[in-house]
Amino acid sequence: MENKKIICWWSGGITSAVACKTALDLFGSKNQCRVIMIDTGNEDEDTYRFKIDCEKWFGQPIEVITEIGKDYESIQDVWTKHKSLNVATGAICSTQLKRRVREKWQDKNEYDYQIFGFEFDKKECNRAIGLHKNHPKAKGIYPLLMMAYDKDDCLRIVQDVGIEIPKMYQLGFRNNNCFNTGCVQGGIGYWQKMERDFIDKFNAMAEMEHKLTALRGEPVTMLKDQSNEAKAIVEESGIKWKQFIFLKKHPEYPELKCLADMKPQEVKPLFECNGFCGTNDLNPRIETENEINFDTSDI
Repeated sequence: MENKKIICWWSGGITSAVACKTALDLFGSKNQCRVIMIDTGNEDEDTYRFKIDCEKWFGQPIEVITEIGKDYESIQDVWTKHKSLNVATGAICSTQLKRRVREKWQDKNEYDYQIFGFEFDKKECNRAIGLHKNHPKAKGIYPLLMMAYDKDDCLRIVQDVGIEIPKMYQLGFRNNNCFNTGCVQGGIGYWQKMERDFIDKFNAMAEMEHKLTALRGEPVTMLKDQSNEAKAIVEESGIKWKQFIFLKKHPEYPELKCLADMKPQEVKPLFECNGFCGTNDLNPRIETENEINFDTSDI
């Protein structure tokens, strides 16, 4: 493979960093490789330190593109305009500030292949298959799958070259996503840890859930009760939000659980937000997805 234009997507996490470096080692000498970051404006300051370290490791700069300052002023602006946080098809902030930004860039620029940091893991393999089937224009290449590197391999590789890993990993999280607010796709264990260790961030997101609930006129949360009991209630009532979990109890929806009602859970790995986000990527997009994910009445 020679004389190709290759785009390497760097998300701020260790998996995308190793994917970019592996791609540069494999293809960089015979092709034009660009490394690009999609900035949400919501990343921890240490992510930008890690960016500088990776630029030295790669031997070239990491370009930055963003939607912040254009259609949206902040990640909170995304949540407010769409009256949404995290639904079955994924997080609205990931869609608007990551995936759609990448797709806009993809439509306006020339490339032959794009590098994605999907790690050697069953779920990540499924994401790669979904990308290939549903988004063939992406022309994805997956160096970590080629090399069978999982997240722990990537951690070791980064540390072996003397680069300090991002702060979120040091704090016990498994990904380096949106630490200014906390990640809306984090899960129960993630937000239990946020409540224990970063109460200000937890309180701010609890307030955001209640604010969006008032704007939408029905519950808006990040978490869902996956118990059989909760699923049975949804099936019987036909109301999907009966399964939702608030971070803090909502006085207008006392029947819904809050985080305090849930058993302690460990922090589970998150997807890296690297410009291709979604939880239903193995399935074709459906017409009702926009109705579920996007409330554009006030935009």
